[in-house]
Amino acid sequence: MTSLRTLGSSGLRVFPLALGGNVFGWTADEAQSFAVLDAYAAAGGNFVDTADSYSAWAPGNEGGESETVVGKWLASRGNRSEIVVATKVGAHPSYKGLSATTIKGAAEESLRRLGTDHIDLYYTHFDDETVPVEEIVTALDQLVRDGKVREIAASNISPERLRASLDFSEREGLARYVALQPHYNLVSRDTYEGALQDTAAAAGLAAVPYFALASGFLTGKYRVGATVDSPRADKAGQHLESERGRKVLAALDAIAKERGADIATVALAWLAARPTVVAPIASARTVEQVPALVAVAGLDLTEQEQAALTAASA
Repeated sequence: MTSLRTLGSSGLRVFPLALGGNVFGWTADEAQSFAVLDAYAAAGGNFVDTADSYSAWAPGNEGGESETVVGKWLASRGNRSEIVVATKVGAHPSYKGLSATTIKGAAEESLRRLGTDHIDLYYTHFDDETVPVEEIVTALDQLVRDGKVREIAASNISPERLRASLDFSEREGLARYVALQPHYNLVSRDTYEGALQDTAAAAGLAAVPYFALASGFLTGKYRVGATVDSPRADKAGQHLESERGRKVLAALDAIAKERGADIATVALAWLAARPTVVAPIASARTVEQVPALVAVAGLDLTEQEQAALTAASA
């Protein structure tokens, strides 16, 4: 398919929208999750993002619920070879941190839940500064050598630790990070732009931003006086109180109207066009939410439209 993008220096080719798995086994039950995954795949999507800790925060859950759902879906659809599966290590209640022992044990558990013999993209979920980067990278490299992981990546890491990790990989000839998962969207730019983005760009890393729609704020459903039924409503609604949030919504409204596109699609298209970004991550609880996400593959904003959004979000 022509719309697939190469993930950094890796051999992985991914759809320009990664489907977030944080809702699977949480606000979307197994049947809903399967329906969302089916709709995403039917639209050409092939990049599913989960983590071993999803969704340990929900009452009655222990972590790993999302991986289990994804694994059952892959098995029932027989499409494992067509899907790029990304998961993360470091935040599961039973496997916290990034010691070599933790990484090894957590990876085995993720493989078991996903029902697969390899993870395509394996992220360190949150950096663990109590562990030297040498230990973390060596443990990840061993997983690659063992054929259990194809490519490695990082999330929630400082520019300094990222650079040190890359330098160590290069010096020792070990597996090297190919992607970075930063918090980045139209109303949160300083969480990535600057030193972190510069480090990623210099190293040829692909950015796969999370909170791409600012917990739903950038779908346009949060408006003054509107009530939204979502577990993330409080967080997303806070953006309405900022001048930046209101300016961004106005700019999104204008472009969406002009292009006959969903507001969410326009917000994702701006992100997908940013330097280093290969595929923003967004999740869907229902099949109805999927079209606006996957439509990013077919929406190229003009330079003027990009500039208008960049100015509104400054």
